[in-house]
Amino acid sequence: MNHNTPLPPLSPRPVRRPFEVHRRVMTAHQLRAHGVPPAEANERCRAGGPWQQLLPGVFLLRPGPPTSEERLHAVLMYAARESARPAVPAQPSADEPHRPYYADAMITGPAALTLHGFAGTPPLPSLEHLDVLVPRLRRLRSAGCARIVRTADLPVPDQVTGLPVAPVPRALADAVAGIADADTVRRLLTEAVHGGRCEPSVVVRELNRAGLLGRAHVVDAVDSLLAERRAVAEDRLYRMVGAYGLPDPVWNVDLRLPGGPHLGGLDAYWPEQAVAVELDTRAPRRDEDALWSEYARKREHLERLGITVVHVTPKRLRDAMEEQAAVVRTALMASRDREPAAYVVVLPR
Repeated sequence: MNHNTPLPPLSPRPVRRPFEVHRRVMTAHQLRAHGVPPAEANERCRAGGPWQQLLPGVFLLRPGPPTSEERLHAVLMYAARESARPAVPAQPSADEPHRPYYADAMITGPAALTLHGFAGTPPLPSLEHLDVLVPRLRRLRSAGCARIVRTADLPVPDQVTGLPVAPVPRALADAVAGIADADTVRRLLTEAVHGGRCEPSVVVRELNRAGLLGRAHVVDAVDSLLAERRAVAEDRLYRMVGAYGLPDPVWNVDLRLPGGPHLGGLDAYWPEQAVAVELDTRAPRRDEDALWSEYARKREHLERLGITVVHVTPKRLRDAMEEQAAVVRTALMASRDREPAAYVVVLPR
């Protein structure tokens, strides 16, 4: 075959302005549908030919290095189940005229974080491998630049620049799984949380689900993140009391019954009104149920003694400080109508 001969149209059917990348990257299945048999596709991929094979069964219909966009679509085409629905619809819908459909496949790991806008992950052209998340039972192997990541519970993907991309917590866990450096893990977790992309509890839950909390450097990074988050939340709590004219509490105290057991630590306590504020910075671990039970027992014990406990989350302090101040003020005012609380000893924590 003369490689300089102009290529015939891929299909006699007119194509209504598809994404250019989907005309440049196609699967063997799609090429056959357009009348190009496997032998002809392989011939065009010979040295010096106009095409190249990026992955098994996935072709780039031009010479030269693939762009990042072409690589992303290639790994998705390689991993997607073609039998579910064609990757390029023959008759696009009016609302999504050119969006491809990739069944049971989405970008995850560092590439997904980069697509989500993370500054701490490498730019797409520098990534040797692109992680793609698929169901655990898919019979598929990593190949070329496509690295297969399996899961028993495939999340609903986010759509980023028209691509199915794993949500930040899942992409973060898949990225952390391949990182041995604690500082890098800490930076990624911090960027995810401080950037407002997800809550720490969701991040930790995903890391736990991925079995990563058995790695010392990941646990260290999580503990550092939670400690920093608590410090920021404590500062907001101080500012809330001052900004909304609440009476000054005693800060960071332990309560005990006279001559009796320890009742627990509190972030703020108003002894005259028997009202307490506790920052709820819990993060799920393997002992999640036990931890939550401990908090519930503590709260129930204090409330049986007549002490009102207001739980405040860092997120609520950040997003709805005025509302949280109103909750505390209401609890302080309601103390006038309650029976006096039991006497407790207040000690610095």
